Amino acid sequence: MSLSRGAYASSGVDIDLKSIFISSLVRELKYRRSVNGPVIATGHFTAAVTFGKHLLTLSTDGVGSKLLIARKMNKWDTVGIDCVAMNVNDTICIGAEPIALVDYVATPSLEPEMGAELGRGLNRGARAANVTVVGGEVAVLGHMMNELDLSASCLGFLERRKVITGRSIKAGDEIIGVASSGLHSNGFTLVRMILSEKSIPLDEKFQSGKSLGNVLLTPTTIYVRPVLRCISHGGITGMANITGGGMRNILRLNEKVLFSITDLPRPQRIFAFLSENGGIPDSEMFQTFNMGIGFVIVARKGHGDEAVRCLRKHRLKADIIGQVEKGHGVALQEYGIHYDRY
Repeated sequence: MSLSRGAYASSGVDIDLKSIFISSLVRELKYRRSVNGPVIATGHFTAAVTFGKHLLTLSTDGVGSKLLIARKMNKWDTVGIDCVAMNVNDTICIGAEPIALVDYVATPSLEPEMGAELGRGLNRGARAANVTVVGGEVAVLGHMMNELDLSASCLGFLERRKVITGRSIKAGDEIIGVASSGLHSNGFTLVRMILSEKSIPLDEKFQSGKSLGNVLLTPTTIYVRPVLRCISHGGITGMANITGGGMRNILRLNEKVLFSITDLPRPQRIFAFLSENGGIPDSEMFQTFNMGIGFVIVARKGHGDEAVRCLRKHRLKADIIGQVEKGHGVALQEYGIHYDRY
């Protein structure tokens, strides 16, 4: 495997090129509605529109190539949870409460039993996030695609005065890491390349009697209820969903400070397995996968311990993993890694 362009880029997903593509697209979106309040272009994990004294938020995301693992395992009852999670976890990053979701299924052919399993997963995710799946679309595209794609869009709301953008983050704030359940739903193009190049079967026994395939299909943690409860206690200045881009995602909160990460917990075994089999350096791992931290919360100094207690009360593993300092970027001190742009 050539790492000259980075392992993830070599597998077909170039994070830097993706950023350039997005910037090129967004530059052309110049029209703005002028009636009933402006769109707030936060550049954040979710977009927000003014609606009187409230903001309405919109997020959209999909499960990605994790679906190809589901296909090989013929197991579709968990990816619906991922689909919900990827959207609602983005929604809460500015303090918004997700309330409704619409899904989009694009498929080359119709398989009713698969549809039932997808529905069960979507329902489980909706229950965990306390959202209603109010509608959706199924598109049969046999002439356009070979595999199923599953995505969704989420509507949320909050009072305008309560929005949390990360702009008020300052030196001295405490950084809280909230544990992931595993890979969540990012980096699977690289995962599949590693498995293919090393001829590693999905039915290989991996951990606690589970096959590797089942470990890979562990659904994304839904953080909605614990995080919203944590926000209600006050003192929260920023939140980041650690998805594609890994720890670089934190830079989306505030590029004028240094997020100094000093106490990262040991990542789950699956990450070491991928790193060892793919020969992937730490700097690449931390910008491709969540590495055991699925969500980051920044709190004012003195508020971090209370936030951790609240999260743990809701059965999430959470700890203070660092602090905000003067400077810029994200520094993973134990690994000697510094990211200075998203």
